[in-house]
Amino acid sequence: MIYAGGGILGSNASEELLQFAEHVQTPVTTTLTGIGGFPTQHPLYVGMPGMHGTKYANYTIQECDLLIAVGARFDDRVTGKLASFAPNAKILHIDIDPAEISKNIAVDIPIVGDAKNILASLNKYVKPVEKENRKEWLDRIEGWKKSYPLHYVGEQDGLKPQYIIEQIYEACKDAIIVTEVGQHQMWAAQYYKFSEPRSFITSGGLGTMGYGYPASIGAKVGKPDRVVFNIAGDGSFQMNSQEIATAVQNDIPVIVAIMNNGYLGMVRQWQELFFEKRYSHTCIRDSVDFVKLAEAYGAVGIRVEKTSEVKPALEKAMDSGKPVIIDFIVECEENVSPMVPAGAPINEILDLERK
Repeated sequence: MIYAGGGILGSNASEELLQFAEHVQTPVTTTLTGIGGFPTQHPLYVGMPGMHGTKYANYTIQECDLLIAVGARFDDRVTGKLASFAPNAKILHIDIDPAEISKNIAVDIPIVGDAKNILASLNKYVKPVEKENRKEWLDRIEGWKKSYPLHYVGEQDGLKPQYIIEQIYEACKDAIIVTEVGQHQMWAAQYYKFSEPRSFITSGGLGTMGYGYPASIGAKVGKPDRVVFNIAGDGSFQMNSQEIATAVQNDIPVIVAIMNNGYLGMVRQWQELFFEKRYSHTCIRDSVDFVKLAEAYGAVGIRVEKTSEVKPALEKAMDSGKPVIIDFIVECEENVSPMVPAGAPINEILDLERK
């Protein structure tokens, strides 16, 4: 299995990665910051790994006999319990930073260097593998995909953020998606389908709330012909909402899609699951009227409360040619699912679907 991180994008190695994966007929998982480095609709792709990754990505890691890590750092959100990570695998680690080699996980074969150059060399020297020779393994993974797809319950509990992400994809399949930090970030990673590098821009590592809106403005300036969505939470967006003025004054038509659940959602989810719903300082319901805030700055403000209003709102936003803030009033206690509890093996997965 190939486990690819943000280093694939940093070294512009996406083409080499695709060629290598097809060359050896090997499943691929990409980390949060590696999304877009491999086409998410490719049959060899198994989704994001780790805490909020797909069940089939985690099962593939746990069952594989060779794990090829490229431009990834084995962080805790991917590995879960270190002693239980990829227990059956020899590990080959390709990274430009020698300090990352065996830092968290002991590796069997270290290769220090630029991912693009190393993958290009591997593509020359590794013999191609016939698809038939991988059939048993790939069929097993395909079975996991069918048994454990990403899913959510419909709208009976209110407007679903997962549905909104799907509709953003249907409205614009080649958008640049930027996110803030939190539940909405995970839903964007799970439910938008990315086909090319640098189409998903998100904060990793420290998880910086407020990152998304300035980053989306920068993305739109850099790629003025692309539609740019900033997918935000009502908490994260308030960290840098004053940058609406920057977008308006400089005529930068970024679309902000706020998943407004009235909470600091990811912290609330942990308080629900691990602290018996003792919600402490996470409820921010009715803290601001985002439509009025947008209009106060001279941007377009739209509020959406029903599933039937989602598509018209997206069409209006994309046709406006102006900075737009869409306030999606979503189900307040929707959880990101699946989830691996902190410190657990990544194949011990909670399914948090609300019945």
